[in-house]
Amino acid sequence: MLFRSSLNKQINREYYASHYYHLLYTFFKRDNIALGNIANFFKKSSEEEREHAEKLMDYQVTRGGVVQFTGVDKIELDLNAGSKDFDYVLKSFEKALELEKSVNESLLNLHKTADEDNDPQFADFLEGNYLNEQVEANYELSKYITQLEMIGNNGFGIYMFDKEFEN
Repeated sequence: MLFRSSLNKQINREYYASHYYHLLYTFFKRDNIALGNIANFFKKSSEEEREHAEKLMDYQVTRGGVVQFTGVDKIELDLNAGSKDFDYVLKSFEKALELEKSVNESLLNLHKTADEDNDPQFADFLEGNYLNEQVEANYELSKYITQLEMIGNNGFGIYMFDKEFEN
């Protein structure tokens, strides 16, 4: 079945996203950034992506496949955190949205593979566990980006965004 290699690629993408979010968590947790609620948002996001990978791994094994890891590419955060310019907050959410859109596109391609393989059970699994959640994640990140664009480079605004941050 063709979906097995595609599924392994998706598992690795989910782990990449988890690592990326975990790195953002540690970035915002630093003493010179000190935006704890944003940090916790990215920690929660990391945990969710890891759960997605684990669910896909369980599915792979249940269907008789073998899980294969390709390793996680090195992640570089270029957020320029040392300056008094607070655009790193907006940039981090923009990068998160870009990542979510990439994961969503990959899931849609995986769904297409399920259709091409005439595997409605796999397509249903993806629809029931991933596709709607991806739309909601993209929407949530887009709202945060809009709010951060309104705040601009206002340090107090960023501070209040963090304090009022829903997670």
